[in-house]
Amino acid sequence: MQLQFHQVRYFLALARTLNFTRAAEQCNVTQPALTKAVHKLEQELGGALIHRERHLTQLTELGKMILPTLEEIFAAAEAVRLQARGYKKKTIAPLKIGLVPSVSAALITELLMELAGIIPDLRVDLRETDANRLVAMLLDGEINAALVGDAVELPERIDRWPLFEERYVLVLSQKHPMARQTVIPLQDLHEVVFLERLGCDVAGRFKQACFADHPGPKVVHRSDQEGHLQQMASAGFGAILAPEHAPRLPSLAAIPIEGDPLRHQVQLLAVAGRQYSPALDAFIKVARVCDWTSALDKLRRASVPPSNNDNVRTTDAQGVGSLM
Repeated sequence: MQLQFHQVRYFLALARTLNFTRAAEQCNVTQPALTKAVHKLEQELGGALIHRERHLTQLTELGKMILPTLEEIFAAAEAVRLQARGYKKKTIAPLKIGLVPSVSAALITELLMELAGIIPDLRVDLRETDANRLVAMLLDGEINAALVGDAVELPERIDRWPLFEERYVLVLSQKHPMARQTVIPLQDLHEVVFLERLGCDVAGRFKQACFADHPGPKVVHRSDQEGHLQQMASAGFGAILAPEHAPRLPSLAAIPIEGDPLRHQVQLLAVAGRQYSPALDAFIKVARVCDWTSALDKLRRASVPPSNNDNVRTTDAQGVGSLM
């Protein structure tokens, strides 16, 4: 079966008007040409689509049955044509950005808003996975840029630009006894129950920095979704090890760890030598000149929940935390 785009278009016009003359006028073709195209479509589909009478034209049962499908096919084909036309005219600016789980999309929303003001037809596609997978996606052309931590080895074909450095903090329920502390001593981490973020890119470094003479953090629950971990932490199941900038639920508190033993540097990646699209070129330039210190401060202030110490009740739960 070889359906022609114009055959589908003519049939849809005829289905709307139920009149060969008006359908031909809408499609800007002669009536014989439209009739011939619909007849060929009927041959391809193996049955009559239009029931023809002298003063009455109706869809057959087959015509009624396939009408929704042909409408979907036509709409999809039109969308493809518009996208291709926009790409040729550079009116559509696709930008695919990869993020490791430890880098929140909140970091780049203002950058994207700035780009959208410059590039009206900006189309952003965000992907989240581990750093090694993001590097492979960069090389394969699946994404244009990536934001990762500094715990990944990069091939020579990858350009990198350091953006900022930040510390990791312990995120736990505001009802947890440790939430009242201004800092978490290292030895107290040994009593904490952690929630683990699957694919965490700093879990190994955390164990080396804070559990050198200890079997390791006590991990009870795991998830690959940050939202799920935050809900569990809020309910008292554990605590999360997270970058200080990461947005969190109002019911959670972020407490620094003594000596800031775990920090990471966020860097921007792109494939060296590959021609940049206007959107990618603008994103890299904006990211490199961004005042990340102010941006991080703004995110931290936005993440601080309102003070409500009078309503906070201490529970008897054991210390809990999560490896992000």
